Amino acid sequence: MADYLKQWIEKLGGKVQLVELGEQKFGEKSLKIPPLVQATFGNDPKKKTVCVYGHYDVQPAQKEDGWHTDPWKLEIKDGKMYGRGSTDDKGPVLGWLLVVEFFKELGIELPVNLKLCIEGTEESGSLGLEDYVTKEAKGFLSDVDFICISDNYWLGKTKPCITYGLRGICSFGLEILGSEKDLHSGVFGGTVHEAMIDLVHLLSKLVDSQGHILIPGILDEVAELSPEEESSYKDIDFGIDEYKKSAGVTTLRTEEKAKLLQNRWRYPTLSIHGIEGAFSGTGEKTVIPGKVIGKFSLRLVPHMEPATVESKVVKYITEEFAKLKSPNKLKVIPYGGSKAWVSDPKHINYVAGRNATKKVYGIEPDFTREGGSIPITLTFEEETKKNVLLLPMGAGDDGAHSQNEKLNVVNYLNGIKLLGTYLDEIANLSKN
Repeated sequence: MADYLKQWIEKLGGKVQLVELGEQKFGEKSLKIPPLVQATFGNDPKKKTVCVYGHYDVQPAQKEDGWHTDPWKLEIKDGKMYGRGSTDDKGPVLGWLLVVEFFKELGIELPVNLKLCIEGTEESGSLGLEDYVTKEAKGFLSDVDFICISDNYWLGKTKPCITYGLRGICSFGLEILGSEKDLHSGVFGGTVHEAMIDLVHLLSKLVDSQGHILIPGILDEVAELSPEEESSYKDIDFGIDEYKKSAGVTTLRTEEKAKLLQNRWRYPTLSIHGIEGAFSGTGEKTVIPGKVIGKFSLRLVPHMEPATVESKVVKYITEEFAKLKSPNKLKVIPYGGSKAWVSDPKHINYVAGRNATKKVYGIEPDFTREGGSIPITLTFEEETKKNVLLLPMGAGDDGAHSQNEKLNVVNYLNGIKLLGTYLDEIANLSKN
């Protein structure tokens, strides 16, 4: 994919380089990290420079997971483009290149200098990218005036939005070692201390059935809800029934719009994702796993610090494990984390996004935050000292990371118009 992008950018007249980001170690083996596509269109000192970030890697997918189509072959049906990465994030990335292509075909100069940073490991932690941004803040990125990311989605299905906030994240593995190998439950059941039983007990101590995090002190750093922020939820266009349908559920923890959005955007949550080492195939397997690792994460909000959260999580789990008086071995594995990010929706970068949205869609966009995390957003802002705008292309029901991921054709076409108009608005506002 990196080579494909490189060839297309060269064809469009851009200067492009595939930047090596190092290696990732897997035990004794190492693999090269997929390269970052670094490109430039234009170098006019009289123009503002916009840097666009995106990624060409995608989540895993198999048709057997429940896809109606082959996830690796784009299929257009009923006005929807189905395929893995269609909305996250290949569609928007290709949209930026089509903007450049359309300007070129029309014989019109780009209204700004455009720089691209398109990575290949966003879905696995943006390996090496933070070091790259830190280094290039004084190099390739030193003359950037504005940064734009199109790697998120509308709140709903019909009304465009602009995103000014993201939650952070801390991920963990909770490992319990009970025996050196898996055991026959008929032979050893009732005689050994089973790792799975310890793990299930500890996982149940992290969060209750209503979603309340049970780790002491985890909410101490959460920013208070200001009257201004509280009032901002009232006018946001958000359909509760539509949201339930997109999630495939019939009930929610609350059906009050403001509280639901606050739970999604500005309060921390803890989710349990799976258990490594446990039997998960079809049919029956009466085995006692020797070692199991529970996977969970917390979504962080302002002003939570990942290091503080990590410390509280490790301390609490260690104390709860001690209460079990189990001879099994515990290891809490922090997988890393990132802080939440909130920007200023009144910044000229956001004004440009708002104006562009009004021109393309004919309506005022909602200004929203998002419950997910794009860790590199904060890195870009902190290292370059420039404002970052999140300008989504896809709709809220696109199903990124899920089966049958799609991007509506109308969103794609209007999204391309939006990206191009945004660049024009940046140029016009900067002149004034």
